[in-house]
Amino acid sequence: MNDIRSLLIAVFLLVNVLAFLIMLADKHRSKRTKKNERISEGTLFFLAAAFGSLGVYAGMFAFRHKTRKWYFLVGIPLLFLQNIATLFLAYRFISGSAV
Repeated sequence: MNDIRSLLIAVFLLVNVLAFLIMLADKHRSKRTKKNERISEGTLFFLAAAFGSLGVYAGMFAFRHKTRKWYFLVGIPLLFLQNIATLFLAYRFISGSAV
């Protein structure tokens, strides 16, 4: 049981650190490159949906990046709730507990 929990936590942390670093990279690219060389908003939302919402949200405020876009301010917290619910259900399903 602890192996499953540890694996879920490790994957969640890894994806969130990656998402945080990608937000940092996009912020740096926004200052010095053309718009077509930046990381797309769709990619950032995909990372958030793929369990990286906490990293994207932390990156938004740590680097003041995408904080003026309402769909990031609303969408990323909603994806965080979805991430937590999915992780909870996955843990319960894998561990054999009833939901």
